[in-house]
Formats: sequence, structure tokens, C-alpha cells
Amino acid sequence: MYGMIATWRMSVEGITKGREILKNKGCSGDAIESAIIEVENCEFYKSVGYGGLPNDEMEVELDAAYMDGTTFDIGAVGAIKDFANPIRIARHLSKEKVNNLLVAEGAEKFAHKEGFERKNMLTNRAKIHYYNRLKEIKEQDIKPYSGHDTVGMVCLDENGDMTAATSTSGLFMKKKGRVGDSPICGSGFYVDSKVGGASATGLGEDLMKGCISYEIVRLMKEGHSPQESCEIAVNNLDAELKERRGIAGDLSLIAMNNMGEWGVATNVEGFSFTVTTESQEPIVYITKKVNEKCIHEVASKEWLYNYMETRTAPLVRK
Repeated sequence: MYGMIATWRMSVEGITKGREILKNKGCSGDAIESAIIEVENCEFYKSVGYGGLPNDEMEVELDAAYMDGTTFDIGAVGAIKDFANPIRIARHLSKEKVNNLLVAEGAEKFAHKEGFERKNMLTNRAKIHYYNRLKEIKEQDIKPYSGHDTVGMVCLDENGDMTAATSTSGLFMKKKGRVGDSPICGSGFYVDSKVGGASATGLGEDLMKGCISYEIVRLMKEGHSPQESCEIAVNNLDAELKERRGIAGDLSLIAMNNMGEWGVATNVEGFSFTVTTESQEPIVYITKKVNEKCIHEVASKEWLYNYMETRTAPLVRK
């Protein structure tokens, strides 16, 4: 049995590539790294990797993480600039005995020393988004933050080994040096090959308040299905935040257990995700919330077409 689950439609090309590795008896680490890289390299996915939306100083700072659920090896980078594939650096860091989470200049020095590819990650499209947002803020008095669509994945291979990984450019127009949940173990990701794994996307500041990826794995360990675990964790954190703070940010979680069963829960409308298993080609689903339960529907051809049309459409500076 093998399988992968990932956040958002943008992951489908990646897990399609990852599935081929799993199908040919490859390991979950190689499959998930390959899948994340596919997303990082696409300039039209403006919340991850190349073409990611910049901070308020028009710099692209990237976060990424990798975890091996069999050994519990963890590697992560935060606020790293000018390196092509932060997931590669994160996985490399997971092999180190110490210094497994590096940020900003320290992460960049490590990546340079280890020979990782340097690259200017700020694209012309991202610059247009930046300048348009500055104008919107000035003229419409809107909040600058949007576009925090982390790619998060959980992977299971035929040997029963599991991995989890994340990659993101974080909040659009964030403060320089801001790091969200994505590279934080237990919040943005967590995996245990004896149980299963989970990954998060949404507002990192709120996702971290519930250590929510770990909570989902804990619930699965207690005997709940991946779907039950996701719904319990998301509903509880959403309710707790609203009770204590009056509002809850976006919370969307994916999970897969060590039998290839999966689950997804969200507190937003229209959350998309992608799944593949040994018996199932990659499929994009849209999640709708009905009476505290999440209903998953296969994305229509029209929805899939509109998704890519929106993201690849020419941009004009306002």
C-alpha cells in the first residue's frame, strides 16, 4: 500500500510525479521531495517557491520543512532568501544531528556552503502583485495580508515508511523575518510511521496556537480515523479561538494514516486538496462544510480549468 495527500490543487502535478516514484517501489522521502519541488518550481503558484509573493520589503522569504516518520528526523528552514528549492535544504538538514532548524542568514550560509542552487525567487509577476497591493491598501484601506496557501503533504510508501513536508512563501506582505507554522514541527506538519501524518495550511499564527498537526496524529493514535481526527482538531481549535479571541483564522488540515486512509477538514469554504493511492490516480477534491462535517466532492472540469486560467492570466500593473 502506498499513497500521498496534499493541500490545494497546485499539488496535483507534484503528487503525480511522486506517485510514479512510489509505484516503482521508491521511498516516501524521495517521492515527497520530488512532489514539493514540482510545486516550488512553478511560477504561477504564488504562495510557494519561485514566484512566491514577497514580504513588505518586496523580498521573497521562504519556509520549508521535512520529517521522516520512521526515524523522527526533522529538518526545516525559515525566512530563507535566494535559494531555489528550500525543501531540498530542509531534507538535508534532517540528516544533521543538531542545527535542524535554521533561519534567515544562518540558513542561507548553510545552503551556500552545502552547494545548493542560488536563484532570485522574485518574479516579474510577483512584483506586479506587490505594487498592485500597495495601491489597493492606499486607495481601499484593505488589509495587506492574503495568499498564505502552503503546500503540505503526507506520504506513505510500500515499506510502511511515512514522511511529511511543507513549503511556502508565507503571508503576502508579511513583516521581514516573519515565520509561520509551516516549518514548525507539530504545527505545520507531523508524522509517525506507526500511526500517520498531518499537514496544515492557513493562518500560521492561529494554526500554531493548537499544535494542530500533532493533535491530529495523537487522535489517530487513539483510534480515530483520519477524517474524524481532522474534524475534531479543526472544530475544537476553531471554537476555542472564537471563544477566547472572538475570531479564528483559516485552518485547513490534511491527514493520512499508515494504512493509506485519509481525511481532510477546514473552517473555510472551497478548500481544495489532492489525493492518490495505489488504487487511485491523483484526484482533486473540493471540501465543503455541512453541519460541522466536511464533505469532499471531486473537482469539476470547469473548476479545474478556471483554477489554472486564473493563475496563468496576464497581469497588468494598476
